[in-house]
Amino acid sequence: MEQNTSHQEWDLEIKPHDTVFNLHLKDVWNYRDLLWLLVRRDFVSFYKQTILGPLWFFIQPIFTTVVFTFVFGKLAHIETGAAPQALFYMAGTIAWNYFSDCLTKTSTVFRDNASIFGKVYFPRLIMPLSIVVSNLVKFSVQFGLFVIVFGVYLVKYKFLGSKEPVLPNWYILLFPVIMLLMALLGLGLGLIVTALTTKYRDLAFVVTFGMQLAMYATPIIYPLSTALDKYHGIIRYNPMSGLIETFRYGFTGSGHFYADAFAYSVVSSLVICLLGLIVFNKVEKDFVDTV
Repeated sequence: MEQNTSHQEWDLEIKPHDTVFNLHLKDVWNYRDLLWLLVRRDFVSFYKQTILGPLWFFIQPIFTTVVFTFVFGKLAHIETGAAPQALFYMAGTIAWNYFSDCLTKTSTVFRDNASIFGKVYFPRLIMPLSIVVSNLVKFSVQFGLFVIVFGVYLVKYKFLGSKEPVLPNWYILLFPVIMLLMALLGLGLGLIVTALTTKYRDLAFVVTFGMQLAMYATPIIYPLSTALDKYHGIIRYNPMSGLIETFRYGFTGSGHFYADAFAYSVVSSLVICLLGLIVFNKVEKDFVDTV
């Protein structure tokens, strides 16, 4: 007896390879439960055997801010504008750490998960997306710490007569856009690198080392306005510069809003993310044969 299969729904359809511009975003949405499971796994596994656990979320930015304030503020006497030094360094640090973690951890996603990719099917883009989201959890905690420090300095300036001005302005409303752009930029660059590391493993080491150097080409420990003239143009059009300067200016009122640098950050983040998705989509079809 023949069965009518015209109205059956299938969980998985195997189709021939299609264009690299088909990013299969619908498949990613269908596997969103797996995304949240991977985010939870990353969070639990990373801190499961640590003594202080999630307290490291607070310890890292606090220690970094203290060291930067002492070394660059007190010893090197690098000007940070009118903003309190602790607030200035913490704003740049937590923003840079989020971008850096997204890039470096995404850049090895093929190599780190080759055994899983070779055994079971799921949209490969789920893995790098889970990294971006799990890092967002970490950033949210650190941003909460920043808000507390920001509130303390704001109260001191408004009510206790502090000479260190904290003057938030309407650019603070761009904060969600800045976060999205940092995530897209880190994701896009990470996807490009991880696609290349399927053949060139050394790139993973280059990225780790390069991120440490790139921090000094970004206005983290100094405002963009104090950069030397011969390097100002290079630093100004670093895609992260416009985002960090806007983030810091919105909360502290110190520095400037560089419209051209911010616009460049928006365009470059979107273009790099799209390029990364296309390259990743092309390589993930047969990367198991080369890893």
